[in-house]
Amino acid sequence: MEDELGSFLKVWVSVFFCLCCCYAIGKTIPKGRTRFLFLIPFVGLFFYLPLNLSTIFLGGNTAFYIAWLGNFKLLLYAFGEGPLSSQYSSRSLLTFVCVACLPIKIQENPPPKSQNQENQPPVIPTDQTHKSPLNYAIKGLLWAFLVAVHDYNEYIHPKIIMCLLGLHLYIFLDVVLALVAVLARTILGLELEPQFNEPHLSTSLQDFWGKRWNLMVSSILRQTVYEPTRNISKRFVGRRWSPIPAVLATFLLSAIMHEVMFYYLLRVKPTWGGHMVLSATWILCNP
Repeated sequence: MEDELGSFLKVWVSVFFCLCCCYAIGKTIPKGRTRFLFLIPFVGLFFYLPLNLSTIFLGGNTAFYIAWLGNFKLLLYAFGEGPLSSQYSSRSLLTFVCVACLPIKIQENPPPKSQNQENQPPVIPTDQTHKSPLNYAIKGLLWAFLVAVHDYNEYIHPKIIMCLLGLHLYIFLDVVLALVAVLARTILGLELEPQFNEPHLSTSLQDFWGKRWNLMVSSILRQTVYEPTRNISKRFVGRRWSPIPAVLATFLLSAIMHEVMFYYLLRVKPTWGGHMVLSATWILCNP
């Protein structure tokens, strides 16, 4: 465990220095192809660094923060888009580093305009982004209960176990990301957007994936994949049908990144995420 903690420290020190270089690049090189070429080596390095960690908790969180979110933010930043290009993120090195390597997004008031306003998720009022301590206390107790239940898996139906694992994953992500957001909010003194919006209240798969579950990832995928693909598709299939290739491309990339995350966690051969493609098809058939 001591070796893992040492590797964890080395990885995050490397991340910090890399992001300092990215911040300097952004200040000296204008957005566009040249900045992209300067930033792309750091993207490759961020895919490599989590491989130095073997535990699910440290390695999984690091992979999610820098290999997925961090890299996508840097790619957007190369072209003057995304969270790192906002007026708040660029005001200081500390803010830039926190936004780049943590699963947070500064809440802007008013929010920035997008090319596809009809596809933007609803803005959640500030007073709804902070859940009460009782809410997290209940989730913490439920989490402890689910951990204890795992000792009796041999007596539980496999389908029920899968449901419990899904609930376990949601509570784990909700609590861990909330703790990270509280820490970042305290350091930066800025209001942050929520990471989840009560996913158990979803009315459809589209509502779940786009507006309630892991909103940080949804926002990043919307900017990096959905909107560019839709804008390109309009030239070939028209405005009416352009969302179809955009949704398929978004879910395809999401499936690939989920497989990459599973590899970081378990070091197992990818299955290439057929379930994500099926979800995309279902959403298109049931808007």
